Amino acid sequence: MSKKTLLLGDEALALGALHAGLSGVYAYPGTPSTEITEFIQAHPLTKERNIHCQWSCNEKTAMEAALGASYAGKRAMVCMKHVGMNVCADCFVNSAMTGSNGGLVVVACDDPSMHSSQNEQDSRFYADFAMVPCLEPSSQQEAYDMVRFAFDYSEKYSIPVLMRLTTRMAHSRSVVEVGQAREQNPLSSPTDPKRWILLPANARVRNQQVIKQLEQYEEDPSAIEHNKIYEGGEKADMGIIASGIGWNYLMENIVGKIPFPVLKITQYPIPKKLIKEMADTCSTLLVVEEGQPFIEQRLRGYLPQSVTIKGRLDGTLPRTGELTPDILRKALGIKMKEACAKSDVALPRPPALCMGCGHRDFYTALNKVIKDYPTAKVFSDIGCYTLGALAPFHAINSCVDMGASITMAIGASESGLHPSVAVIGDSTFTHSGMTGLLDAVNMNANITVCISDNLTTGMTGGQDSAAFGRIENICLGIGVEKEHIRLIVPLPKNYAEMEETIRQEIEYNGVSVVVCRRECIQTAKRHLKKENKK
Repeated sequence: MSKKTLLLGDEALALGALHAGLSGVYAYPGTPSTEITEFIQAHPLTKERNIHCQWSCNEKTAMEAALGASYAGKRAMVCMKHVGMNVCADCFVNSAMTGSNGGLVVVACDDPSMHSSQNEQDSRFYADFAMVPCLEPSSQQEAYDMVRFAFDYSEKYSIPVLMRLTTRMAHSRSVVEVGQAREQNPLSSPTDPKRWILLPANARVRNQQVIKQLEQYEEDPSAIEHNKIYEGGEKADMGIIASGIGWNYLMENIVGKIPFPVLKITQYPIPKKLIKEMADTCSTLLVVEEGQPFIEQRLRGYLPQSVTIKGRLDGTLPRTGELTPDILRKALGIKMKEACAKSDVALPRPPALCMGCGHRDFYTALNKVIKDYPTAKVFSDIGCYTLGALAPFHAINSCVDMGASITMAIGASESGLHPSVAVIGDSTFTHSGMTGLLDAVNMNANITVCISDNLTTGMTGGQDSAAFGRIENICLGIGVEKEHIRLIVPLPKNYAEMEETIRQEIEYNGVSVVVCRRECIQTAKRHLKKENKK
């Protein structure tokens, strides 16, 4: 018996996975993917079935743990934002070689327009690179239905399946009709155990199988269901190829019968036969896809030059940023709706550290010390503390990727820069900073590492941090000298002590760590509220 419920795209996908017999979700929080795991953590079925839902240290460990669950015959899902695919790429690409036993679904949520990201990369390229199938739902209902299908498909072909969502799909709501939950898979061993040992002799055999399966994906009956041509009306000279939320935006601009022939793509590899079928009758093809020109680039490779291809590469649609219904409306030559005039009163509000945040007091003290060193540089990292780059602090000089603060500080120091300071958060430290600190210890690099510990993963809403209560012991285990692991508490009353500690460690010729610890103001409020209720 089905029922209807209002869900975010992330929530619809999460519920679909639960109803598909999920045994574990493995993830590191990152916008816009975080709500998938949080929904599973809060759902009654998770506790009832003892479904794994604890956050992983990073996306690589999440991917590897999920692959282990799949090896054991269980259905597992990995969730991350698009740049997390870079972190788990080693295991993800090799998982196509091992294949799956229990269904394995990898969910990547892309962030066009970089609302909370360093770049606009498109995760469909990873599926293409690894030679695994990819699904891209265009509605919340499809997100729910497709993830259930994805687990079946993964087990049918013994291959991981990538599911791609984008920001607007992940964070918009719609009514979803949901069904019943199936049982979890029993424990089972792989039927071809050699495939899981990627010695060259085994991997060469498997590589041929993976390549051969690419053709089967396009011929599979599901591809015919998910990739369809919708016949158009009077404007048959131009065809439209739409994928993901691009299909949604196209439908928003259509009243009545669709005037153009439209090919909707939700399953990859892209359906070459359907594309060629459309090109035989249409002299122009407009590609409507969110993200990078993944489909558009491939059309240029195997369609005749007589077919005009329009999209992001020729300027018909913007090369960067998100699509919108209005952008598409203009590209289709449909009269634009009258827009509201911009307000002269409402001014844009740049992001800023929360009032009362410990990072504010830390940066105030750091800036006071750093100004006495004209050549000083501060290499920062990914987290809410990255906002220290903005006014009024202007405290950091770099932010590249998770963990890069420590390793960039090493390289700069080895090149003669002094002082070379790294600023990294507690969650980012256990995500990707520990190996960099080990390099620093092995090289005896002359750097000062400031770990801004707010006792949570603050940037994505206060999830548990793998570093909680462990930072000093981790640093000791890595080899930092005990007397150069210093603790400061970022409060205005402690400024003099904080400044003196930071200055002493900058003057020390070697690796030093300053742990700057105070609970995130947002999680502190939540904890206080819970205590008051008790």
